[in-house]
Amino acid sequence: MLDLLFETSWEVCNKVGGIYAVLSTKAKTLHQQYKDNLVFIGPDVWTDENPSPFFREAKTPLGAWLSQAQLPAGMQVRVGRWDIPGKPIAVLVTYEALYSYKNALYTDMWNRYRVDSLHAYGDYDESCMFAYAAALVIESIVRWKNNPQLKVVAHFDEWTTGMGLLYLKAQLPQVATVFTTHATSIGRSICGNGKPLYDYMPGYYGDQMAGELNMQSKHSLEKAAAHAADVFTTVSDVTARECRQLLERMPMVTPNAFEQHFVPKGTKFAAQRLAARQRMLRVASALTGQPFDDNTMLIATSGRLEMRNKGIDIYLDALSSLRSSLECVTSQDRRVVAFVLVPAWMKSARADLAENLSVKKPHRLFDPVITHNLHNADSDPVYNRINALGFHNEVGDKVTVIDVPCYLNGDDGIFNMTYYDLLPGLDAAVFPSYYEPWGYTPLESAAHGVATITTDLAGFGQWVRDTLGDDSDKTGVKVLHRTDSNYGDTVQAIASSLINLYVMDHKQSQAVSKGARATSKVASWDNFIKCYDVAYGHALKAAQGRLSH
Repeated sequence: MLDLLFETSWEVCNKVGGIYAVLSTKAKTLHQQYKDNLVFIGPDVWTDENPSPFFREAKTPLGAWLSQAQLPAGMQVRVGRWDIPGKPIAVLVTYEALYSYKNALYTDMWNRYRVDSLHAYGDYDESCMFAYAAALVIESIVRWKNNPQLKVVAHFDEWTTGMGLLYLKAQLPQVATVFTTHATSIGRSICGNGKPLYDYMPGYYGDQMAGELNMQSKHSLEKAAAHAADVFTTVSDVTARECRQLLERMPMVTPNAFEQHFVPKGTKFAAQRLAARQRMLRVASALTGQPFDDNTMLIATSGRLEMRNKGIDIYLDALSSLRSSLECVTSQDRRVVAFVLVPAWMKSARADLAENLSVKKPHRLFDPVITHNLHNADSDPVYNRINALGFHNEVGDKVTVIDVPCYLNGDDGIFNMTYYDLLPGLDAAVFPSYYEPWGYTPLESAAHGVATITTDLAGFGQWVRDTLGDDSDKTGVKVLHRTDSNYGDTVQAIASSLINLYVMDHKQSQAVSKGARATSKVASWDNFIKCYDVAYGHALKAAQGRLSH
């Protein structure tokens, strides 16, 4: 049993992307095991004018430490609780005061680990200073405990925290270290630059590609942390292969999971599904000026605005193919409304749409394909792809496509419901990812009983296929094979899968929904936390072996 478990991430009490979902859903299960011996450390990027909605200052067992903590001048620390299920201890740190130590720190990291900070740009310095601050907090707490027999694991997530792991490794060898790569910086860069990652994976050399893509600093830091850590982990078999090739160390796989408490049960779920469907259909009607009945098939994709990596391009092309196919299906008059729930450079909610939502018989709006105004409508890839494919949302169209370029946090001005509130209203969700180390979006949709389509290039999709098989009627998750060179085949496979769902009767749809929920329960933290237990055990053993020499 551990005496102390620290976990450090830029996304502790700071909702930025998928890692927030990992940590915030894992916290409840970890807290059940370790109670207040679990400490999360995140950046204090908040102000009095813009306070964190996730952090609450509170009395904790670390209060005695904080009152006498010896930290660099100007470095501020706040201790409280992360306002999520489990309410674990959270420490938020400022790091601006540490920039005066930057050159000395980078020199030391070059001498010890050959971390190349000379080519740094963007968020590199900020990430490293935060990671250094987090490591100083861990060091201070461990020294305050003053117990050489203390069993301590420090877990660092993503390259952004790598500098902290390396500092701790040098200064406190008795602390066991774990480093998790959720997506390699160089792998993401290869994909982001439009290069084929998978067909040519055996020929890629991480250091060489880092030089070619101007990623030397991030890559060298991530690689050094991966090799220095007592245990190196990643989230899926898909990313493990990437790590082995590009970082030159094979990681242990610790899959991500989902916390089932996010999903309402029984009558609450039924009421939420009804409310979600009514709102989505109402928005579609207010945009297009036409009614949509309760039998309308509702589809969506979501995630970051990465057309290729997230497969948004394939999703839209598949909807175009679906439209062509349904024009030939004269036996059913069922309509389809497909949403793109992907935040973009949104300016404001559309005032005309908000007004139309309040009237009994809405009229058709100009530009009836988008719910919010954009700063960059001329260059937004989703909006322009929808228009290029000829989705004008005319009266009688069997497929209506709607771009929702905002964060669904409950106060967007149009839906005014959160993403989790809307998710149960869907009949199908499509996530045809090209680069997706795990894939929380398909796991979340499955947990809400939504028939889900994804690919085997997503870690979750590969896990479903390897663990539960390929019968989507039973698993509720259709996993499509995707490569660097089968774009067209994937488009047609998605369209065919959607048609299969479109023609299902109620009983068949309910069976698929039940299968999706069952799949998500297998991928729960109650099951997957065991992988972390093994990782922490190996890390402790390595640290104890280091001290015995």
